[in-house]
Amino acid sequence: MQVNPTIFKAYDIRGIYPTELNEEVAYLIGRAFVTFLGAETVIVGRDMRTSGPALFDAVTRGIMDQGADVADIGMVSTDQYYFACTQLGFPGMMVTASHNPKQYNGFKMVRRMPYLLSGDEGIQDLRRLVESEAFPTPTRRGQRREYDFKEQFVQKVLSLIDVDAIKPLKVIVDTGNGMVGPILQEVYARLPIQLTGMYLDPDGTLPNHGLDPLMPENRAELQQRVKDEGADIGFAFDGDGDRFFAIDDRGEFISGDFLTAILGRYLLEKEPGAKILYDVRASWAVPDEVRAAGGVPLVERVGHAFIKRRMANEDAIFAGEVSGHYYFKAFAFADSGIIPSLYLLEMLSKRGVKMSELLGRLESRYFISGEINSRVSDVAAKLNEIAERYSDGKIERIDGVSVSYDTWHFNVRGSNTEPLIRLNLESIASREEMEAKRDEVLAVIRS
Repeated sequence: MQVNPTIFKAYDIRGIYPTELNEEVAYLIGRAFVTFLGAETVIVGRDMRTSGPALFDAVTRGIMDQGADVADIGMVSTDQYYFACTQLGFPGMMVTASHNPKQYNGFKMVRRMPYLLSGDEGIQDLRRLVESEAFPTPTRRGQRREYDFKEQFVQKVLSLIDVDAIKPLKVIVDTGNGMVGPILQEVYARLPIQLTGMYLDPDGTLPNHGLDPLMPENRAELQQRVKDEGADIGFAFDGDGDRFFAIDDRGEFISGDFLTAILGRYLLEKEPGAKILYDVRASWAVPDEVRAAGGVPLVERVGHAFIKRRMANEDAIFAGEVSGHYYFKAFAFADSGIIPSLYLLEMLSKRGVKMSELLGRLESRYFISGEINSRVSDVAAKLNEIAERYSDGKIERIDGVSVSYDTWHFNVRGSNTEPLIRLNLESIASREEMEAKRDEVLAVIRS
């Protein structure tokens, strides 16, 4: 079948419904998934997108027509889906497009927890199978069975913290009409916090704002309310709940690398000497804080397929990505939005400090640019040009090009989906140096 090859991404399948991804394509992807993995049972869940029911029905039909059974876990967040895959031990398909706009949908695919299909390992194989339709003839038709892991999931995430230590903190949570609202209410109902919820009901029409809290307009209302209502902290989740973001008591957005540094240091109190992963874009605050707490910091390329595999191989207890993904050994090395929120509540309760105090220590020493995107005609050529221009620095090519000097460093890498270069730069000398070097590198990128 002729299928748009661009829907087969580095970490998942994703496209606009119904032009790029429709029922016919989803059906063939279901058959291809079973064929490629030789799966006997496939776990299937979905998010709240309006195209979800149709694509869910199509992909499960494909799975069953190819002879495998379907473990139907219904409408769930992605961390609930990972939990189901861990509990049952089967491969899985989650019908979701994460934080993409509402016209998108797609599939996040688990080979076997914690290993996912990625562009290098499986996703392009699926594309070739879909195009050729070279499926073996099955000997039976699969059956569908429904499963509900909600209560076990609630018990699992609460088991990771000391519930009795939680104080009646004032918390405002915005789930943006994504998938996290229902399960978050189940979890938080068992904690003595003062919860104010925003847009907790899943609604694929997204009547309030977009699903990506990294976009300032999608978190502006939450930031304002945290400040106006004197909350201790604010939490935001992306559409499918595998990414998490926090707002401090000043109403300020907390960058993913600072949150990784704070959580990493806290988790090392529980497991001294452990390994912690961070991605190439991160502030030096992460390795500095991990080492200061007696841990072992390990840098890895961006992307959940790479992070999960490396964590499992290294037996690391925690990983954080600048983009808001947080991974936990205690959760089968998977990412979850709910779990980091619980650790922050526990930490604030036990330490009796304000979030802004913990951040102030980092903000006064590490000056970060945040991620800046630039459109370029040839990503590879531009990355080589940058490496040549800054060849007097320490150059690493773990993911894109990373360059380090004594007081500043940066990473530039191409987008997986668009002709963009993403820059993250930091100075430990001053905000002025960060801004000057940021503008200098941007001038090279955009020349």
